[in-house]
Amino acid sequence: MNTERIEKLRKEWEAEEKIAHIHGWDFSHIHGRYDEEDNLPWDYKQIIEEYLTDDMKLLDFDTGGGEFLLSLGHPYKNTAATEGFPPNVELCKETLLPLGIDFKPCDDEKSIPYADGSFDIFINRHGSFDPKEAYRLLKPSGVFITQQVGGRNDRDLVEMVLPDASKPDLELELAVQRKRFEEAGFTIIRAEEAFRPIRFYDVGAFVWFAHIIEWEFPDFSVEKCMDGLLRMQEVIDKTGAVEGTIHRYLIVAGK
Repeated sequence: MNTERIEKLRKEWEAEEKIAHIHGWDFSHIHGRYDEEDNLPWDYKQIIEEYLTDDMKLLDFDTGGGEFLLSLGHPYKNTAATEGFPPNVELCKETLLPLGIDFKPCDDEKSIPYADGSFDIFINRHGSFDPKEAYRLLKPSGVFITQQVGGRNDRDLVEMVLPDASKPDLELELAVQRKRFEEAGFTIIRAEEAFRPIRFYDVGAFVWFAHIIEWEFPDFSVEKCMDGLLRMQEVIDKTGAVEGTIHRYLIVAGK
């Protein structure tokens, strides 16, 4: 790759780095430039809808900007949500509270500000959770439904650009988390794990993504990771995409 092209790519990637931010959980900036979660063996939303009826009390913990929650179309009077990331807290105050949704700021999964036995359904997608606290908040026969990012998520991509990054969190595995739910008193209704491809069709999209998912790509920068990014570009030039692996698991647990 010649020097002129390298410098052109560097400027493009630094521009993506500079604008990398997120509003709620909105990845529209790289829509069409990457793909993930398009072939999981379960449909998280469909699973929730199998259990949820309009008269049930629903809690979405770590709701992000409330985008997924609102897509469920559940009666607002029976809907509650929490969020702890400050920019998203403000977004939820603007979007959820005016609808009549019982939104409360919370960044501690072990101390959620609702009374014992408040909810029929407790959902959590890619957020933190504590099985004991979930058990406390659910009514008898209540259901906890979560789709989570596993500890081996994106590891191949991380290692492409940050070869010295710390090892995956071995706690974030289905077998470990299933045991935690059982110890909290839950009955496991469904438990599945999946590894699927994530593909980036241009390196700029990956740069934006790595900055947003900063907990997976600690200390990532174009300057620090330039050699790895150039290797990614060479793969894209040859094959059309650079591919990694996502790690997801699903737990449906009954009280």
